[in-house]
Amino acid sequence: MTLPGRICIDLRRHGLDPAQTQQLRIDPKIIDELLSDQDPETVFSSEGLLGDLKKALAERMLDAEMDVHLDSEEEQAAGNHRNGRSDKRVLSDTGALPLTIPRDRHGRFEPKLIEKYKRRFPGFEKSSFLDVKVD
Repeated sequence: MTLPGRICIDLRRHGLDPAQTQQLRIDPKIIDELLSDQDPETVFSSEGLLGDLKKALAERMLDAEMDVHLDSEEEQAAGNHRNGRSDKRVLSDTGALPLTIPRDRHGRFEPKLIEKYKRRFPGFEKSSFLDVKVD
């Protein structure tokens, strides 16, 4: 089903398993804003808009993981809280991706999206493994 004024992307066309397929609804105004002042030759490169979006999505997902971690009873009882970020450069299917990973004061945060000490981030474009929900 397509909603009026929305762009729907069928993820099956991008190589995903039909059982995992869902539709994304993106307001065309957001796409127009993202594409404004972009070089058409670099939009899909890791140095262009696509790379910026992957970085923003990965960092938002890591922040959501940290929120869930810090909301646990154990971490709240211990008084654990955010304690800055660490830079990390990971390799995705399309090139290097510089990220900032959130840290917690007690050093117990174990991200699932990009595990500690891992440098490879293959399949980010097809991943649906993060099991974090943010209200």
